[in-house]
Amino acid sequence: MGAEPRESSPRTVNVDSAGVDEVGVVPWPSLVRRRLADRVPIERNWALLIVVLSGLFTIGVTFTILVVELQTIAREFDSTVSVISWAITGPMLAFGVVGPAYGKAGDLWGHKRVFVFGLLGAGLFAALTAIAWSAASMVAFRILSATAGAATGPATMAYINRLFPPEQRVRPLGYWSFVNAGAPVIGVVAGVPLVDAVGWRAIFAVQAPLCVIGVLLAWRLLPDTERVPDVRFDIWGSLTLGLGALMMLTGVNQSPKWGWASPAVVLLLAGSVAVLILFVRIERWVSDPLMPLRWMRTRNFVVPVASQAFANFAYMGGLLLSPLVMSEILGYDSGRISLVIIARPLTFALLAPLASLATIRVGERQAAMFGWSCILASMLAFMFVDESSGVMLMVAALALSGAGFGIAGPALTSLVANSVDERDLGVAGAMQQLVNQMGSVFGSVVMTTIQVATLGAGLETSYHVTFAVAAAVSGVAVILAAFVRSTPRTA
Repeated sequence: MGAEPRESSPRTVNVDSAGVDEVGVVPWPSLVRRRLADRVPIERNWALLIVVLSGLFTIGVTFTILVVELQTIAREFDSTVSVISWAITGPMLAFGVVGPAYGKAGDLWGHKRVFVFGLLGAGLFAALTAIAWSAASMVAFRILSATAGAATGPATMAYINRLFPPEQRVRPLGYWSFVNAGAPVIGVVAGVPLVDAVGWRAIFAVQAPLCVIGVLLAWRLLPDTERVPDVRFDIWGSLTLGLGALMMLTGVNQSPKWGWASPAVVLLLAGSVAVLILFVRIERWVSDPLMPLRWMRTRNFVVPVASQAFANFAYMGGLLLSPLVMSEILGYDSGRISLVIIARPLTFALLAPLASLATIRVGERQAAMFGWSCILASMLAFMFVDESSGVMLMVAALALSGAGFGIAGPALTSLVANSVDERDLGVAGAMQQLVNQMGSVFGSVVMTTIQVATLGAGLETSYHVTFAVAAAVSGVAVILAAFVRSTPRTA
């Protein structure tokens, strides 16, 4: 049989809804317009991601920006550094503690409303911080600003999980992880030149109008999220979880100053356990719990959250101690420390988006194990730092830490989001954030305590022992990551 003659125009075998005419000729102009139209929602989703991440960054970057000016602010208010330090500690505790309540409120009443009013409140109290007249007013306004701004955390994650399907969430969550974990680090790095250039009050005077601009953009551009009908807000669950978490975080945070055996610390820690037990009991009998207890039996919720908490122990503890290593062992001044420590957020920013593309191919389990292994390698590298070490060892140790969290963090966050019902995305993300915050506080305090307790063996040895403990904790994170199940993906 002879070959059929070629047609002068492309043809299709099946007639479908793509727009094929009656004789089978593909109308290419129509298809191009249709494809461009299909891209509009994708580009729109990324534009909305920029809006919510900008609000989250505006809140988070100011948490640590005053860390270099505590002494100066204390002198200005005729106060002490221990009092002014609550302008840093208080906002970080508040941001994690009230998150679950905001997450639930957004799931019930719409995350756009929660995001907008939270950002507006943060801007208002930022403006008041700029005109604070005493140490007490300054600390109070900073805590209230972070308490309001904490709404941006769960709302941002909820928008990501609604704008992107489960198999595509890793990449946007990479950007979310960078902003959420990287903004405080950038605050530390940028704090020295910014405060020297404009003063600490000007920083909050600028933050306030930025929050207002964010409010206007969010109100104009963000779509409303669906609201859960006929569900009550779990007031008692929110109060007991927030109180229990606050007592535990405060007790751990203040233990180096007050002593682990001090009555105040013992009372706070024991009280937190009692209140959290009460929270679990409340969640068992309320009709609409803040945290469905079935999550505790879900592998891809419990294991990723626990794995991240252990990794945060080493990650944040290493962030706190690495400047001290450079100062006390290597003799670097503050300017050089600021330059070297940039290696950490820089690798985080560069690798998180790229790693998300690899995660889509290899799966969250492999990405998480590799990422936490990088943090383990980072802690081991810190163990070998001595007075003869070159700057490249410090850069490598810091870069491994940033790369590890940039690779593993988004992968496990995506698994948590994919393991819960869509209507619970806000509170699930906030619960994950709270547990991560606990891991960070425990790591910062425990690693500092170990370093001080082992000073008798020598300065270098004290840091080596501390980072050995951090390496062991990182190993636990790697082991836990091996038990998660990657999200099934089609070709």
